[in-house]
Amino acid sequence: MHCPLAVVLTHRTIRIIVSYMKKDTRLSDVLHVLLHMAEHDGPVTSDALAQSMRSNPAVVRRTMAGLRRQGLVHSSKGHGGGWTIARDLASVTLRDVYEALGSPPVFALGHRAENPHCLVEAAVNDAMKDTFDAARAILLGRLEEVTLAGLSATFHQRYAMCQKENRHAT
Repeated sequence: MHCPLAVVLTHRTIRIIVSYMKKDTRLSDVLHVLLHMAEHDGPVTSDALAQSMRSNPAVVRRTMAGLRRQGLVHSSKGHGGGWTIARDLASVTLRDVYEALGSPPVFALGHRAENPHCLVEAAVNDAMKDTFDAARAILLGRLEEVTLAGLSATFHQRYAMCQKENRHAT
């Protein structure tokens, strides 16, 4: 059982690799959109949501369809149609939204599967799996604690502070 050490990574190399990792911002994007929707009386079109997300209306419709399947939003077609929030903000947790997005991976990091017979690789993978599983459980628990109502309240507090300082935040 041979386990060759092919490359020694330096801190600089690791920083370069990490800088190329694509961040999945869908949860943040959708929460942003939902809070904008909460401020509107009535439906919001995919075009308007796409503008706030700096995205394409087709991407918005595809993303919102997952939220609709989970009962978080409604859609209506035709003149005056669009998207509305289907539930009370206090009943929607960040975990609900995360799961409606298909529960994307929470970590860009992973473990090697190059040599399953390497005892070093097995030890590292076991430790990483246990650590990632524990961290994921903590994150999902925290997402369960935060609601859209809580985010909306934080937004309104910040907005009120900006108004006091004669600044406008959007």
